This record gives sequence, C-alpha cells and structure tokens, in this order.
Amino acid sequence: MAQYAVLIYSPAPADPMEITPDYLALLDRYPAQVEELGGKIVTGFALQPSTTATAIRGDLVTDGPFIEAKEVVAGFFILEAPDLDVALKIAKLNPATIDGGVEVRPLFTPPAE
Repeated sequence: MAQYAVLIYSPAPADPMEITPDYLALLDRYPAQVEELGGKIVTGFALQPSTTATAIRGDLVTDGPFIEAKEVVAGFFILEAPDLDVALKIAKLNPATIDGGVEVRPLFTPPAE
C-alpha cells in the first residue's frame, strides 16, 4: 500500500496537554474510522507546543517557529492507504479539521535504478 505523511495543523501554540475531553474522544474514534476505509496508521507523533520550537535559517538561530502564525504543525502520522483518494477521505475525518487542518503528502520513494 502507498504511504502518506499526514501533517496536523492546530491553533497556536498547539499544546497537547490542553486537549479537551471531547476532542480526545474524537481522537480515540479515529483509528477505527481509518481501518473502516481500508487504511492503517503506521506511526504518529504529537509535537511539543510551538513555543518550544527553535528555527534555523542559514546561520541565524531563533526561538520559536519561522513565522508568527495562527496555526502551527502540531504533529504528524504515517498512513498506509490503497491510494490518494482513500488517504484524503481518511484525512477529512481527522478531528484536527474542526479548528485546524491537515495536509496529506505521498512519501517519496526514489526511483529504481
């Protein structure tokens, strides 16, 4: 099956310790929804709040993300799905789409030599 990175965007600072019980219930349901559509979450990670980020551009190192933004990357997971259409259906069900968003990208596979 093809693999996709699903990037989770949440309102800044996206502190995982501030998830509400209602949102947690939606997250608990999500893996079953993924499987119903024929997908599989391979692995996933929540990130520390955006306030803990360190940005590097060239020789410049600064605290915080590159730019001030209303939404930040809060986490990501690797999804296996039969194709992009199924991956998008799965991503649309993610609770992050309620007040943030998700981005789906196919993982890069180098061409065979």
